[in-house]
Amino acid sequence: MTPIHFSVSSAFILGFMGLAFHRTHLLSALLCLEGMMLSLFIALSLWALQLDATGYATSPMLMLAFSACEASAGLALLVATARTHGTDRLQSLNLLQC
Repeated sequence: MTPIHFSVSSAFILGFMGLAFHRTHLLSALLCLEGMMLSLFIALSLWALQLDATGYATSPMLMLAFSACEASAGLALLVATARTHGTDRLQSLNLLQC
């Protein structure tokens, strides 16, 4: 495993571990998701460069567009949650009270 692949894999795993174990605020969960998506974007870009094929060159941009849509939906949910509940703590969210 090359050092670049190791650093991309460790960045993804650290983002996943942060998402799994540090779930106190919605904003921290969204930041962990964005870190995971950034590491996936870098890995997909490196993969497309290593294959040197033009057909795979658009896949990192497509994934980046989906990541931007995911980030905007997450921020919209964060704003809506902060307005209705007054906080972004995940402990205060209860689906049974909606």
